[in-house]
Amino acid sequence: MQPRDVVVLGSTGSVGTQALEVVRRHPDRFRVVGIAAGGSQPELLARQAIEVEAPVVGVSQGSAAEDVQLALYAHAQRRGFASGEYAMPRLVVGPEAPAEVAALPADVVLNGITGSIGLHATLAALDSGAALALANKESLIIGGDIVKSAAKPGQIVPVDSEHSAIAQCLRGGRASEVRRLVLTASGGPFVGRDRAALADVTPEQALAHPNFDMGPVITVNSATLMNKGLEVIEAHLLFDVAMDDVDVVVHPQQMIHSMVEFVDGSTIAQASPPTMLIPIALGLSWPDRVEDVAPACDWTAAARWDFHPLDDTAFPAIGLARRAGAHGRTAPAVLNAANEVCVDAFLRGELAFLAIVDTVRDVLDEHLRRESADEHVPSKRTPVTVEDVLAADAWARERAIELTAPQRARGHT
Repeated sequence: MQPRDVVVLGSTGSVGTQALEVVRRHPDRFRVVGIAAGGSQPELLARQAIEVEAPVVGVSQGSAAEDVQLALYAHAQRRGFASGEYAMPRLVVGPEAPAEVAALPADVVLNGITGSIGLHATLAALDSGAALALANKESLIIGGDIVKSAAKPGQIVPVDSEHSAIAQCLRGGRASEVRRLVLTASGGPFVGRDRAALADVTPEQALAHPNFDMGPVITVNSATLMNKGLEVIEAHLLFDVAMDDVDVVVHPQQMIHSMVEFVDGSTIAQASPPTMLIPIALGLSWPDRVEDVAPACDWTAAARWDFHPLDDTAFPAIGLARRAGAHGRTAPAVLNAANEVCVDAFLRGELAFLAIVDTVRDVLDEHLRRESADEHVPSKRTPVTVEDVLAADAWARERAIELTAPQRARGHT
C-alpha cells in the first residue's frame, strides 16, 4: 500500500499535534507534504517540520516568520543540515499561507485550524481535489452551501468525534432508513448545574474539561455547549438531515460518541474511550481503518454509562444555534463570529460566563431583524457568496465588541 500524502493545517493545535502523532506512528501509511500554523509556537512548528520532514511550512502570522525560520535552522542543524544531509523546507508566509499549503498536491488535507479563518483553506483543499479531513467545523458552518457545492460526493470526511461516529454508524444502513441522529455531549465541566450556579464561573474553571485536552476556544465552547450547537448545524449540513432530526443527549462519560436511530426502532452507536486519535486517524485514512490507534473499551470491567436530557434553560446555546442553522444564509456566520469575540473576552476576564451566550443571542437577534427589514438583502433564492459570509462575520465581531464594552469596562476578574 502506497503511503498517503498528507497536509496538516493547524499543526501546532490539539488536533494537529495528534494528527502528526498518528503520522509518525504509521510511516508506512502516511507521508507529510505540508504543514501550516499561525506561528505563535515557532519552536514546536519547526520541530514538527523537521521530525516529519515536511517540504513546505506555512506561517500565517508574518511577524512570526523570522522566529520560525531561526527555529527551523536550529533544528535542521541538529539533523545534519550543515553537512547537506537535510533539505530545509520552503516557508510560505502570510494570511493566505494555510490556503496555499492546502492547495498542495496531496491525497488528504486535514484542516485543524480553529475558527472561521479556516474557510479559505477548506475551499482551497476542496478545489485541489484532495479528501478534506475536516476538524475546522466553523468553515462548513459559516460556509454552508458554498462549501457543500464546492465538495464532490464523499470528499469531506468529518474529524469531530461526534460526526466521525455518525459517519461510521451510517455504514449500517441506507440514508432512507435513517430517522434521526443523536449527538452526545459531555456537558463540559458544569454538567448538572443550573443557570444560577453558572453566574460566577471563572476561565480556569471553564477550561477544566473532564475528558479532553483541547484548545481554549473549543474548551470554553464545550463549557457553554455552544460547541454542541455548532455541531448540530454541522451534522445537518454534513449528512443532509433536517435540523429537527438532530438531537442532543448529555453523556458525561463520553464513551459513546454519537448514535444513529433507524426507522425500524434500532439504534447504532459508536463507542470507544475518550480520545481524538481514532477520529483523526480515520479522517486521514477514510474509509480504511488504522490498526492500534488507541486502546479499545475494556468490556471485562464493570462500567456505568449515564444519559441525561439537555437543560436548555441553563445552556441555551444549542437552541440558539438551531435558530441560526434553520435560518441559514449568513446567520451561522454571525453566530460563530460573535461567539468567538465573546469567548476571547471571557478568557481575558473581561466578560461574565453567562454573558457569552447572552451577547451572542443579542447579536444574532439584531442581525435577523436587520435582514428582515432591509429590502436590499437578497432573497433566499440568491446564493450567498464568500464575500457575504465574510461581511456578516466582520459585522458580528464589531457588534459583539460594542455590546460587551460596558461589561469589559466594569471588569469581571
